[in-house]
Amino acid sequence: MVATQRRGRRIMMTQEELDVFLAGQRTCRVATVDGDGSPHISALWFAWDGSSLWLYSITRSRRWAQLRRDSRLAVVVDDGHEYGELRGVELSGSAVFVGEAPRTGEPCPELEPPERLFAAKYFGLDRMPHDGRHGWLRLTPDSVASWDFRKIPQAGG
Repeated sequence: MVATQRRGRRIMMTQEELDVFLAGQRTCRVATVDGDGSPHISALWFAWDGSSLWLYSITRSRRWAQLRRDSRLAVVVDDGHEYGELRGVELSGSAVFVGEAPRTGEPCPELEPPERLFAAKYFGLDRMPHDGRHGWLRLTPDSVASWDFRKIPQAGG
């Protein structure tokens, strides 16, 4: 169950707005924690299926190793240039590793929907190309906070 956003209710996105926003954005920033507690932030491509964020990560990355030790992560997807255009979503929870790592295309029914979404979004393809270097992480968020400053009357003006 996702925690309810307490502050900024008038600028938070509805579920429909959040789904459209996440489906349309291309890059997210993923925050993980190193063994000594130091944060690490990196950019990734992702797919949103309406309830989970699917992250396609290089399996030999620092991020992957950190999530193997500590599965907690936070992800931000945002957009906008001027103050009144700013909007975004922060999702946090624990990463779950799904499928073989690295992904070579072995049958995995759970990955069929996110791989279809991802292949269409980033490659314009019906099927996911596998390079033997990436693996899938699923974040079903424990908490979601969103903002859309376009909902503020005369924002920034």
